[in-house]
Amino acid sequence: MITRSANQLGWRAELLAAAVAGLMWVATGGADAASSHRFATVPALAVSPTFQGVGGVHYVVIQVDQNAGLNGPRVLFDESSFRGGSVVGEDWKAAARLAVIAAANALGRDPRGWTVIIKNHAPNTVIDGESAGSAVAVGVMAAWRGDRVRPDVAVTGAITADGRILEVDDLPSKLEAAAGAKFTTLLVPRGQIRTPHGSLTELAAQRQITVIEIGSLQEAYALMTEAPP
Repeated sequence: MITRSANQLGWRAELLAAAVAGLMWVATGGADAASSHRFATVPALAVSPTFQGVGGVHYVVIQVDQNAGLNGPRVLFDESSFRGGSVVGEDWKAAARLAVIAAANALGRDPRGWTVIIKNHAPNTVIDGESAGSAVAVGVMAAWRGDRVRPDVAVTGAITADGRILEVDDLPSKLEAAAGAKFTTLLVPRGQIRTPHGSLTELAAQRQITVIEIGSLQEAYALMTEAPP
């Protein structure tokens, strides 16, 4: 069981600090750093297969640039361990690429005009799976629009190019992770409030977190972001 321990909250703070530091390092990383860089950091959830299915929070730093050559979308993955980065598997990368397309479609943009750099910060050295796709799509949209990603809402769900959010596994473990990190709200794919292990609503009430079902990227975006002050 994941509890709201000082160690876990400290790890979340460290991840956030590393993500922000990495973002600032890229933004100021040389004389040729373009002023058109757009950034966002979004939380995501994962379950470790090596630690008895324990869930955890990770943070995805996203940089979106215009691609004048219209030969994109170019989606690049920074998997260096510098500033707490982690390796991501092929399924994770495929989901992120779909997320970029979904975000472009939701914004009415031509994805060929984007270059997107993604860096994942996680307590595990390797992250894989498709469930972070919805979070990445929200992050790409927030970066482009300049909106603020709320720090108290997390989402899990695979995503399609047309913005539908699809079912994922291990929701009880992910809910435990979100609650342990003091998120107030967890967004899950529509139809997954009830799992083979019981109702997420009951578990959420015990952990003092709200679970909301969503079916689309637009729904997720409306609940996870807000305009900057």
